[in-house]
Amino acid sequence: MKKNAFLQSTIIITVAALISKFLGAIFRIPLQNIAGDEVLGIFSMVYPVYMVALILSVAGIPLAISKLIAEADSKETVQEIHTTAKILALFFGTFSFFFIFSFSDLIVSLLGGESTRPALLIVSVTLLIAPYMAVYRGFFQGYEDMRPTAVSQVIEQFVRVILVLAAAYYLVVQGYSNAAIAGGAMIGSSIGALASLIYLVWTYRRSAITPLPSTSYSIQSFKTWSRTILKVSIPIAVGAITLALMNVVDTLTIPLSLRMSDVDSDIPYLYGIYGRGLALVQIATVFASSLVLPLMPLISKKLKAGEEKGVQHVIQRSFTLTHLLSWPAGIGILVLALPLNLSLFTNLEGSVILATLGFSSVYTALAVLGTGILQTLNRSGIAALIVVGAVFTKGVMNVLFIEGFGLIGGAFATVLVFGMLHLLNRLWIRKETNASAFSLDSLKGIIASFIMGAVLFIPVLFVSFEEWTRWEAGLYSLFAVIIGALIYGGLLYWWKVQEVTQLLDPYLKRFIR
Repeated sequence: MKKNAFLQSTIIITVAALISKFLGAIFRIPLQNIAGDEVLGIFSMVYPVYMVALILSVAGIPLAISKLIAEADSKETVQEIHTTAKILALFFGTFSFFFIFSFSDLIVSLLGGESTRPALLIVSVTLLIAPYMAVYRGFFQGYEDMRPTAVSQVIEQFVRVILVLAAAYYLVVQGYSNAAIAGGAMIGSSIGALASLIYLVWTYRRSAITPLPSTSYSIQSFKTWSRTILKVSIPIAVGAITLALMNVVDTLTIPLSLRMSDVDSDIPYLYGIYGRGLALVQIATVFASSLVLPLMPLISKKLKAGEEKGVQHVIQRSFTLTHLLSWPAGIGILVLALPLNLSLFTNLEGSVILATLGFSSVYTALAVLGTGILQTLNRSGIAALIVVGAVFTKGVMNVLFIEGFGLIGGAFATVLVFGMLHLLNRLWIRKETNASAFSLDSLKGIIASFIMGAVLFIPVLFVSFEEWTRWEAGLYSLFAVIIGALIYGGLLYWWKVQEVTQLLDPYLKRFIR
């Protein structure tokens, strides 16, 4: 990869992921405004189950084939890898679709009742489309071309969000039940995935890197490459579902724990309150998720070439960038939870939960990045074991903490588990590469984040947001974010943090002249 290509790939995929994640998180706000917390709760319970099924049906194939294509020595090999991956994805997607339909009674009973059935069944149709779509993304990523993946992500989310909100609004106006509204809204996921697939296939056929069909492809080719792909991809899949598995654990254990605590309130409604914080966590973790895609082929090439120092540099830089972006985001949500909650979700319910989950996004981002790095280092098995252990721990903590502290206990458990996950990943990465997950610039970013947070929190102590309108709270939040960004960016520039000075120096010097 030529100089700065890694940063360019990261920027491309990060911008697209920011747009995609922003749409994916922000649509929950008007959805809650249109249909209420119960519909948001149903959506928040069903969607993680779909995501786990989706990731398992894809079986880590996109990242696996991006790694294998990056290491391939001929176009014929690339074509065989791509063809095999499409067959596998189609099989796993179809299997997952029929599995959810066949066991829908059990899944619905675990999630919290019949109100979740329409949404579960409708969103499962996406499993027939999305795995095939993901293979094309992996093909382009193997050539270190992140643009098709980036554009397809934006198309998918844009179509999905428009249809989700349009369907929800129409069904609310027509007076349908909350279960029907949540189910109708899920139609957007399937159509969004289909639109993304159409774009990817069109781009693939027009691409100069598309290999000619292999005339020698056979049953033996499928057997050989399917074993290779699955050997690489299955551990990746387990590691890749970190966030989705944690959310599934929440959907299964939080309602159960609330029932054990004899909570009288409507559980889907309460889970909707909890889901407010989950929506904001997605935005705060977008950069770490985006880094994993260009990391896979880049580190694979450096490992193959024996460039140990190069691998260390890439890993350390990735962690530094994640520290610099995740800490201000997490601290910002923590201190601005009240105005953010009021402006985005119309009231102040669950503000402490939103604040705690917002702060957990710091460790969530670092844990997601660490899991991805272990996968690129051919330690997917270790990454998977760590994730499985963390998921089990999260379930136990949810039950214990919610019984002791109520719904906020689930948020406390999230902070602790992702902190533990990050620490274990960090120790294994250090053992494998001697690369540090922490740097002086990272420390400067953390200190600057706390200074920024303190400045933004002082006015909050003297404001009664209960008396404010959501528009007043929104303007306050926007102004606070701008001030916070200026404080944080200014401190990092003053302290000569490399990533910031490289970005700002050309513009500041031009301005000064």
